[in-house]
Amino acid sequence: MTFVVTEPCIKCKYTDCVSVCPVACFKEGANMLVIDPEECIDCGVCVDECPVTAIFPEEEVPEKWQDYTALNARLTPEWPTIEEAKDPPDTAEEFKDIENKRDQLDESPGG
Repeated sequence: MTFVVTEPCIKCKYTDCVSVCPVACFKEGANMLVIDPEECIDCGVCVDECPVTAIFPEEEVPEKWQDYTALNARLTPEWPTIEEAKDPPDTAEEFKDIENKRDQLDESPGG
C-alpha cells in the first residue's frame, strides 16, 4: 500500500508532510506534491501533518479523487524529490478551502 496526495494540495503545496517523511518519498511539482508509490513505506506520519487533508491511504482515497492514485504514480518519475520543508506558495491561504481545483494543476516539475 501507499499514500496518495489528492486535490486539496493543488495551489497550496504545504510541505509539512515532507519534513516528517522518513524515506523522502515526496516529489515536487510546480503547485502540488505527490508521493512515489515505490518509495512510500506506508508509515502514515505525513497524513496528520497535512493542513489541508490532502493525503490518504491508497484504499481510502475518496471516490471523487480516485484518479489521483494514478496521477501520483505517473508524475513521480518526472518530478524532483523534495526532502525539506519550504514556505508554502503565496496562493496557499487563498486556495486551501477551494474545491474542484483539478483544472489548475500545473504538471510541470517544481523545485
